[in-house]
Amino acid sequence: MPITTIAQQFSHTGLVADVRTLGNGNINDTFLVTTQAGDRFVLQRINTQVFRHPQWVMENMKIVTEHIHSKLQAKKLDDDRLERRWETPRVILTNSGADHFVDEANAFWRAISFIDQAETIDRIEDPRHAVEVGIALGTFHGLVGDISAAALHDTLEGFHLTPIYLEQYHQVLLNSTLRQTPEIDRCLQWVSDRTSFVTILEDAKRSGKLSLRIMHGDPKVNNVMFDSITHQAISMVDLDTVKPGLIHYDIGDCLRSGCNIMGEEAENWEAVQFDIGLCEMILQGYLPQVKGLFTSFDYDFIYDSIRLLTFELGLRFLTDHLAGNIYFKVNYPSHNLNRAMVQFQLMQSLENQEDKVRKIVEAHK
Repeated sequence: MPITTIAQQFSHTGLVADVRTLGNGNINDTFLVTTQAGDRFVLQRINTQVFRHPQWVMENMKIVTEHIHSKLQAKKLDDDRLERRWETPRVILTNSGADHFVDEANAFWRAISFIDQAETIDRIEDPRHAVEVGIALGTFHGLVGDISAAALHDTLEGFHLTPIYLEQYHQVLLNSTLRQTPEIDRCLQWVSDRTSFVTILEDAKRSGKLSLRIMHGDPKVNNVMFDSITHQAISMVDLDTVKPGLIHYDIGDCLRSGCNIMGEEAENWEAVQFDIGLCEMILQGYLPQVKGLFTSFDYDFIYDSIRLLTFELGLRFLTDHLAGNIYFKVNYPSHNLNRAMVQFQLMQSLENQEDKVRKIVEAHK
């Protein structure tokens, strides 16, 4: 079925004039649709190999986006937030009133509103960006903080549960036939030395110190949209991974990715550092937005969340390398091994600055 025919299922303002690829996402196929009336919306083919229950994804998205939209419309935010443009993607129904369309090849399609006069960045380039990224994630958490976690489906079971990833690692290690090298030995030792802390956030959840809330699931920099004129953060997008969870997974992942200015693909892993200045700027933006949401325990586990999420990604890269590169796309045989070493070096740099991170958190309570 031609993609224009699929797009037409969601067009409410006339014939589709143009469909072109949008962005560079690794999971869903995304397109920008323009109608003859000049209206634009985003069309996506959901990867049902990743999201086994795409209808759950849609139900979660509708609950979250309608909740945010209602709060914005009712002006229930405080005065400071009202001064900022903030938008959320809205689900566009088909002409028959459904929230998705299944084509003749059984592909699952959905459409969401296009946020105009906005742009994304691939990495934090200055302190202003860092503050805005923090404001974006904090605003999102604040807006959805009063949604019951029980209201949403768990669309990605096991996602960010580090103990599960550790079990997978041990199973793969047991069956791996890869020849050990100094680099592999270093990573194996790194994991062995730190396995005792992998349950820290889940233990805090079981003990009642941390509670299930609504998490974004993928709070990387390029999922923050910035106003093209003011350059202020105006939205958190890519809401497929929104689900019940610990928002510390979001906090940890945001700081892990945002404070590594060399990026996950750095070839010179030994030069990777956790940028404490960017960490302070992100938290300076984030923490004021969640002041009414946070408990004292929430503050206590911020450092641990960064450390754990950095370890988790390194563990996942190492596991995939040992398994023969079956999950993450690679450009050369040791690509995932190098990625793992980048994360473990980032973690080492973070561990060396634990006191600084905790002081930053304390200063912004």
